[in-house]
Amino acid sequence: MKNNSLEIPKLNFDANGSLVIVASETSSKHDFDFFQGKSIIQNRKLKKRFANCTEWIEFPSTQEMYKILNGIGNIDNFLATFNGEPFEGMTVRLFNPATKLWSIYWSDSTTGVLDQPVIGSFEDNVGHFFSEDTFEGRNVIQVFRWDARDKKKPIWSQAMSDDKGKTWEWNWFMFMTKTE
Repeated sequence: MKNNSLEIPKLNFDANGSLVIVASETSSKHDFDFFQGKSIIQNRKLKKRFANCTEWIEFPSTQEMYKILNGIGNIDNFLATFNGEPFEGMTVRLFNPATKLWSIYWSDSTTGVLDQPVIGSFEDNVGHFFSEDTFEGRNVIQVFRWDARDKKKPIWSQAMSDDKGKTWEWNWFMFMTKTE
């Protein structure tokens, strides 16, 4: 059921140790066209990160994506229920035509704060998007993977590394089925 058999690209760092992200040759504003419309989602989320946890929480959700800014951006709404309470998440994706990189921003109904973006591009219908961040006080690198090789059943997944990308812990998978 997991989708972690694909390799995460090797990370590159500049002289200051900061992550360097370069777009693929094929990166374009059409990379997320497969996701436009509505999807139902089966989520599989790790109960606790960086704790050698093997327990997963599974839950359904829905998502709807539409294009903005003449196609160089899109927004989606993620709807689920946690502990009997409604939950809404929102993603804003923006394509920079100069760098050919996508920036993906997330916010949800529990924080109301737009997170720093993960940045990257697609190659061969698989996208990898990275950010340097902190999680529970530790420096991490986060990766979002979009696997759109099956455009009617794309898979989104997230992993974190606390050792500059030497090892990764997968912590969330979304198995989507397009409905519109």
